[in-house]
Formats: sequence, structure tokens, C-alpha cells
Amino acid sequence: MLSTRRSKLNTPQIILSVLFVTCISTLSTGCQSIDPKSADKTTAEQTRLIAQDSLHDRIEELARREEALIAREIAVSSRESEVVTVLAEVLKQKEQLEYQQQQLADKTSVAENASKSPAVTQASKTATRASQHQTNNINSNSANTAQARDSNDKRKILGGLEYIYLDPPGIILSARIDTGAQTSSLNALDMVEFERDGKPYVKFNIVDPNTGEKIELTRRIRGHTKIKKHVTESQRRPIVSLRVKLGDLDEHISFTLIDRSKFKQQALIGRNFLRDLAVVDVSKEYTVPKTSSKQP
Repeated sequence: MLSTRRSKLNTPQIILSVLFVTCISTLSTGCQSIDPKSADKTTAEQTRLIAQDSLHDRIEELARREEALIAREIAVSSRESEVVTVLAEVLKQKEQLEYQQQQLADKTSVAENASKSPAVTQASKTATRASQHQTNNINSNSANTAQARDSNDKRKILGGLEYIYLDPPGIILSARIDTGAQTSSLNALDMVEFERDGKPYVKFNIVDPNTGEKIELTRRIRGHTKIKKHVTESQRRPIVSLRVKLGDLDEHISFTLIDRSKFKQQALIGRNFLRDLAVVDVSKEYTVPKTSSKQP
């Protein structure tokens, strides 16, 4: 009897112990479980980051290719100018050598005929032939000179300094005309590069020479160029396209944006504007009247 009573008294305690163990097991299992939504969110974030890194790498690669193409274009233009100059010199020297060779041959022929006591008629023919040849050479040289003069007359003569009309922003600036520079450059302050619709842009300020106020411009970046400041240091400068009017000349050209605050002229016009359009006489200045903004 005593044994049965003790058994009945201990049953609730046993039940409580079993329930406690069950709760502990359930809580442990819940703590170790993984939320599938959280795992999916982490995987999607990692995939997005990987895609973003890949896109950034592709953009950088395209930018490097664009820089390489611009550098090659500049090098090709420079070499083209050098080749044209050398070719013109070679043709001129060739004409001079041919003329000297013909004169020497004529003199030699006259001397041989004189030493052999040739007939007067033969000497006369030789002299006539030489005279005709000289006349032909003179006419040819005159025609070439006239052709070159006509070609140069079509080009506008500019001085070392000229006024240009820049659009945008629609202001007149004093510019240095430099045939030694391949690309034109423009004074740009407070430059900030950014992206719009996935395309590169630059925001910068230029100074109005009449009021001294800063004018803000935003232009699409057409490329970059590296400018060496020191032996081991170089700066990467953006290139933008702007409209330039200089007298009758009206062209859209590329400008390298740099800080020209230490120069009197905010703009420098290089060969990318002058080629085949104008020749420069550095002894002159401001040969072309200012272009009005009202002109078409």
C-alpha cells in the first residue's frame, strides 16, 4: 500500500519533467532552423553585387578603349601633317633637281658641239631647245605658284590673338591662336564629372570677361586626354564639344578642359579648328571683328 501511494504522488512530477524536456528540445530546434526568405534575400544581394562589379569593369574597359582611340587619332593626325609637309618638300626638291639636270645636259651638249665645230644650224637647234625648256619650266613654276596662291587666298589669315564667339554659353572670349597645339583647350573651373542615363557628363564654370561672373555649363564628355604636369605626374582631363565662330568660320570642335586661370586668354585654338581653313600670322592681332551673338 505504501508503495502504491508513493507512485501516485510522483506521477505529476514525472509528467512535468517530460514536458520540460520536450519544450527545451523544441526551442533548441527552432533556434537552429534557418529562415528560407532570409537566405533567398542574401543570395539575391550577392548576385546583384557581382553583376554591379562586372558592369563597372566593363565601363572601365570601354573608357580605356576610348582613351586609346583618341590617343591614336591624335597621333595619326600629327603624323599626317608631318607626311604632307615632307612630301611637299620632296616634290619641290625633285623639280629643282630635274631642272638643274636638264640645264647641265644642255650645257654639256653645247660644249661638245662647239668642240667638234658643229654646223650652225645644229647649235641653233640646241639653243632653241634649251630656251623652250627654260620657258616651259618658268611657265610650270608660275602655274604652280599661282595655284598655291589661289589655295592660300581661300584660307583666312588670322593673327596670334583673336576674338571667338563660344556657344554655349554665348559669350565672346579672347583666344590665343596656336598652330603648335593639336587640340584646342578651354579654361574650366570647379569641374565635377558625373553620369546621366549611363553616359558621362561634366559640370564646370567659365568666367564671363565682361562681368567677371562664373557661368555654369554641363556638357557630354567625348573622351579624356592625359596632360603631363611633371616627369612622373600626369592629369586626366575631359574633352567636350563646343561651337566656335570666328568671323566667317563656324565649326563644332573638341576642347580639352583645363585650368587656364594663370593665362590672359581663357581659350586656345589649335589645329583641329585651323586645318584647311586659316593660316596664322603671329605678327598680327585681332584681324577679325568680334562676332555678334545675333549673327546666325
